[in-house]
Amino acid sequence: MIDPTSPGLMLPDGATLAPAKVLDIKQIVEEEGGQERRQDTNVDVTFALQAEVLFPKNSAKLSADATARIAAIAAEIKKMGSGRVRVFGFTDNLGTYEHGLKLSKERAVAVQQVLARELDPGTTYDIRGYSEDYPIADNRSEEGRKKNRRVEISFLGPRPARGVAPRAA
Repeated sequence: MIDPTSPGLMLPDGATLAPAKVLDIKQIVEEEGGQERRQDTNVDVTFALQAEVLFPKNSAKLSADATARIAAIAAEIKKMGSGRVRVFGFTDNLGTYEHGLKLSKERAVAVQQVLARELDPGTTYDIRGYSEDYPIADNRSEEGRKKNRRVEISFLGPRPARGVAPRAA
């Protein structure tokens, strides 16, 4: 039990509290055994799809199932009303860095092309390939490398009304 009269909990004379601040809220959900990951913050939404779900090994040609998954993400982007979408490709640390840059960019472009068919023609895209930069898992194991081989699609999330803190999910 906390004693509200404890001197350690009292502000010294003349001190004031800092202004209230909404802290960043982050929620991460992994599905399909980690093949798809969704991260929601009070700023944006990011989907990360493992490369194996989208592409054959060492390829930027989309698999048959990939288009449906990307279309579902496009529906979410439409629902949020976002006009700017970031599509970033990543690889693991196997092979040369230069090959990873080329492959990660080609994969990001392939995903963006599907999004462009589904979204408003006025949508703006930021497309980048990062090779092995920014790993989300340890590249020393196949499981970690698999998570690092991914394409991330991010866009602005819903905005809370001004002066109203977002609700935690």
